Amino acid sequence: MNKVRIIGIGFRPLDTKAERALLNSDVVLVNDRLLGVFENYAEYGEVKDRIITHGNVYEMLDYIADNYQTKKIALLAAGDTMFFGRGRLVIERLGKDAAEVYPDLSSIQVAFSRIKETSNNALLISLHGGPDPEKRRKLEYELADVPRLLNRHSKIAILTDKVNSPEAIANVICRGEVISPQNSLRMYVCEKLGYDDEKVTEGTPQEISIKSFEHPNVVIIKNAPVGAWRAMPLLTPNPQPPTPVFGLKEDEIRHSRGLITKDEVRAVALHKLRLPKTGMLWDIGAGSGSVSVEASLLRPDLKIYAIEKDEEQVVNIRENKNRYEAVNIEIVGGHAPESLLQLPAPDRVFIGGSSGRLNDIVDYINERMPSGIAVINAATIETLHEAVQSLERNGFKVDVSEISVSRSKAIGGKMHMSALNPIFIVIGEKV
Repeated sequence: MNKVRIIGIGFRPLDTKAERALLNSDVVLVNDRLLGVFENYAEYGEVKDRIITHGNVYEMLDYIADNYQTKKIALLAAGDTMFFGRGRLVIERLGKDAAEVYPDLSSIQVAFSRIKETSNNALLISLHGGPDPEKRRKLEYELADVPRLLNRHSKIAILTDKVNSPEAIANVICRGEVISPQNSLRMYVCEKLGYDDEKVTEGTPQEISIKSFEHPNVVIIKNAPVGAWRAMPLLTPNPQPPTPVFGLKEDEIRHSRGLITKDEVRAVALHKLRLPKTGMLWDIGAGSGSVSVEASLLRPDLKIYAIEKDEEQVVNIRENKNRYEAVNIEIVGGHAPESLLQLPAPDRVFIGGSSGRLNDIVDYINERMPSGIAVINAATIETLHEAVQSLERNGFKVDVSEISVSRSKAIGGKMHMSALNPIFIVIGEKV
């Protein structure tokens, strides 16, 4: 069986294996930008008559899928093709057995070498939304996440694009809540690495925010050493008590008409979700966003999508997100399952409300989540029955917990217990 030869270029001459794979190919695919780079390679003259340039990445993927079994195809891609690159896209489309990968250096590696900094312990992320502005892909991290990430990492390296540009990154840092003093942050913008006119610019976020830069480029942000700023005295006369990592009370979360997952029920639901440190959580029928906010505080590197159809509740979610600086929550308005179609596949799903469409929602979750946990809160016997049947029909292993809560209440100067409505928590797991 033919294999697609995915060959990284841009920084070094091809090694022997990559050169052999290229020269033995029937077709060489490359985009317009990289064609100019490849023209400087020694092998260009031998294969120039076999080159096909593709208009966009989607055309390229379609061409490969239609032709790789009958033609030996070499795909030229930038740098390390498996680092947020085209190699990943080909393998996702065709499978691992259909490709051979010959990487070059990544632009991140080169950027760290240019600024003479170690990449040890750096967080490496992509804010590149793809080549088509009409089809920008969902990213693990968004531009608004950068200030929060700087509070957790001493160095961040970012692949950029023309939307999430160095100046846009600098602006969001200047507007965001960054624990370290702004002047302790250094930004490095490495433009056109590997080209004759490559350039490195260093400055504070404020200085970078008023400049413009050539593409492609890479941004590295270096934070103050951990603990350096903490030695400074606190000047706030009446500091607010710290937000708990877990245990927000109902009156600390904005909600409407008493529509909020009760504290005790929320605690059990989050426990049953077994939240991973990273990945994707869908909170369907998010209501006030109480589950999303608590999950955000527990797992700040988890990407959370709060899906809610009611406009009043969307306002509540936005207020709670801002109040607790839960920048890893993205609010999605609309009805499920239609509003789920463009979201990245989830690792966990919480369903607090379904508007009578629970079967359709569970069916769609089954299509998108090959493994993981779904938790459904059911207030009625009918919803419990529907939840169990839907999960079992889709191959989930199902468990049910009933949560009965009573709270103390003063009556006539004495303490009595007042019962809340019981809730069924339905847990479905796929392995």
